[in-house]
Amino acid sequence: MAYEKRLSFICAAIAFFSFAASAVTAQQLDKKYAPIEVVTPARPAGQQDVIGLTAPKLKTVRIGVIGLGMRGIGVIERWVHLPGVEIKAICDLVPKNIERAQNELVKGKFPKAAVYTGSEDAWKKLCERKDIDLVYIATDWKHHAQMGVYAMEHGKHAAIEVPAAMTLDEIWQLINTSERTRKHCMQLENCVYDFFEMTTLNMAQHGLFGDILHVEGSYIHNLEEFWPYYYNNWRLNYNNEYRGDVYATHGLGPACQLLNIHRGDRLKTLVAMDTKAVTGPELAKKYGVDDRSKPFQNGDHTMTFIRTENGKTIQIQHDVMNPRPYSRMYQLTGTDGFANKYPIEQYCFRPKQLKDSEVPNLENLNMHAAVPENVKEALMKQYKHPITKMLEEEAKKVGGHGGMDYIMDYRLVYCLHNGLPLDMDVYDLAEWCCMAELTRLSIENGNAPVAVPDFTRGGWKKLNGFHHAMAE
Repeated sequence: MAYEKRLSFICAAIAFFSFAASAVTAQQLDKKYAPIEVVTPARPAGQQDVIGLTAPKLKTVRIGVIGLGMRGIGVIERWVHLPGVEIKAICDLVPKNIERAQNELVKGKFPKAAVYTGSEDAWKKLCERKDIDLVYIATDWKHHAQMGVYAMEHGKHAAIEVPAAMTLDEIWQLINTSERTRKHCMQLENCVYDFFEMTTLNMAQHGLFGDILHVEGSYIHNLEEFWPYYYNNWRLNYNNEYRGDVYATHGLGPACQLLNIHRGDRLKTLVAMDTKAVTGPELAKKYGVDDRSKPFQNGDHTMTFIRTENGKTIQIQHDVMNPRPYSRMYQLTGTDGFANKYPIEQYCFRPKQLKDSEVPNLENLNMHAAVPENVKEALMKQYKHPITKMLEEEAKKVGGHGGMDYIMDYRLVYCLHNGLPLDMDVYDLAEWCCMAELTRLSIENGNAPVAVPDFTRGGWKKLNGFHHAMAE
């Protein structure tokens, strides 16, 4: 009898807990999923979006350059080779940087530029000049956004090195200023102009990969040899103070162009996670950081997973701390093809996709191996981007990360000369830069999903696909 009572009790307990568990599960299923959301401010009255923004043609593009250090000196070295430009003014706090820039101007048979130096606010005087059309900003990250805003408020187009903004507040300031002033605000993302990326983008736009479903990008670059050369140690200081992917644009920019982001699709939700900080704290001990009040924040390796409104996905990685071959990953998976840049350039297709292509040995291709080298070379020749065809020889001669920097600058000038929309607008800047704050928000909330704001505020369907504007 006692045994039967115990058995009865056990069965009742099992039934109760099974019911309770199923009730909890049902409640969880009924609960609507909602990612963390940040505020999207309403567009101020009288403003319109700048999708497809054009400005009056400029016969000569007159520029002022702020920041002449590691990136800025390259601006001078490249721009002396561009047609239809004048370099009116330069600004830097370090005298030797000014001297080097002036020497490059003379070497390029340009007149010496007006100089602004001597104070932290000297750059404002450059922006206030009446004989400048474009302010080119190549300083430390923390000054990028405020300089861009000030330049546009004083009637100048702004071209800003990556990342152009570090916070959502800075991003919205740049967006609202561009919309209000109708001035271009372009982030100087050079990696979208690299040769493999341009060729692969052209293939994608011709449909070779079918429907592109997934894209990967990264910034994997050990910076050990560069840390001592950042002015006042600004880059390591930033990594010391902030978690998240603080430098996502090199990997994300090309991915977004492949997926037509804010040109028919948009970034919708992200999840980010990072490793613990191991090498970062050691670098802080070695080189010193300004704020020692808390542990080193940026994890050695950060990963971000993004889903778009149309159900595409992106993976982005960041690691500047540890030994690893340089990589921006640049990988895409489509319904009919695959591309990969690092560690080796390769393609894979459904053979039917290449039936009209000028490639050898078509009958020997399959869908689980990269195409042979001779097939790859034939495809890359056939689908070389028209812009690359026009500029490749000169770009490689002038240089700038192998030539992609020159193509970026040439396209900027070309569009301003011809009154065309720029290749990258302020919403590209916003989408690629928002990763810094949104990934930190995800990581600091247990890797929670975070909604990506619609920076176009409803305009992301206006254009049908990404394209480079060309003069007729």
